Amino acid sequence: MEESQEEVSKPNLPFQNLFLLSGLVNGMNKFWMYAGTLFFLIIGYVAFQFIGFTPLIARLISRGYTRTEIESNPNLLFDSSVLGLDKNLILALELGMFVFAFFGFFLGLKFLHQKTLSSVLTGFEKFRMPRFVFAFGLWSVLLLIFLAINYAVSPAEFTWNPDYRGLLISFVVLCLMMPVQTGLEEVVFRGYLLQGLALLFKNGIFPLILTSLVFGLAHMSNPEVQRFGWQIMFPYYVCFAFFMGAITLLDEGLELAFGIHFANNLVSSLLISTPNSVIKTYSFFEVKSENPQFEMLSWSVMALLSFMVFSKMYSWKNYRLLIK
Repeated sequence: MEESQEEVSKPNLPFQNLFLLSGLVNGMNKFWMYAGTLFFLIIGYVAFQFIGFTPLIARLISRGYTRTEIESNPNLLFDSSVLGLDKNLILALELGMFVFAFFGFFLGLKFLHQKTLSSVLTGFEKFRMPRFVFAFGLWSVLLLIFLAINYAVSPAEFTWNPDYRGLLISFVVLCLMMPVQTGLEEVVFRGYLLQGLALLFKNGIFPLILTSLVFGLAHMSNPEVQRFGWQIMFPYYVCFAFFMGAITLLDEGLELAFGIHFANNLVSSLLISTPNSVIKTYSFFEVKSENPQFEMLSWSVMALLSFMVFSKMYSWKNYRLLIK
């Protein structure tokens, strides 16, 4: 680690940030390599859809849906009640897309860029697991606190009706496959692309803004966007991505962002089922309706509290790391 600090101090290096520097000094960085790696990622994602979703399309057609209806509303493929299939089967298929996509991404990273996975995860010698665990725990506790507040305000909206067998299977599926889903999103948007764009812009702030916008656009097909509108959901996704990217740059690694993202998806999925959730699992509570304004306010407070805790705990002082 001492060698890395000495390298950062050299004037010919464009970054004062170990994480961005990791993208520069590890492997090769040619435009065609980025294009090829993203192509492999997309091929993996689409290949699984062809393999896993073709039977689901056939099932929807057999239940009276037309191809036009399916194409206009692809979220039907994830609706277990419409398909007449168990939620956990749909959950495994949904997360399976990310497993195939990760495999494609890893092939490009290893054989085109000749980079290690660690180099796009952290600016340090190895992934800092204690940071990941702490961020996961902190965000989980905050989620529980705001769930309790929401329940106290609107108890009639909550129904306690867990299927314990289904919930256990959901937990196992999520623990096995959701780290790949959340990890892929983090490593692509807050790692690989952030580092790559930093080589172009020679700073962190413009890549942070661009990757946050792309992250928001990538989630515009989610069912909650159709329900509440992009005017609400797009800013939410962009702000979430910006927050995660900012703590990644300040902490010079993805550990905190990965922990938060994993906690957000895992704990939320197991605690509450909502009508418009993109990931549908067995859960402890079912909620009749959603309040995006309250959720946005809750998230803002959680993000602010987390940022303050991280800043204090890890002694963040050089906020110029965001731009240099």
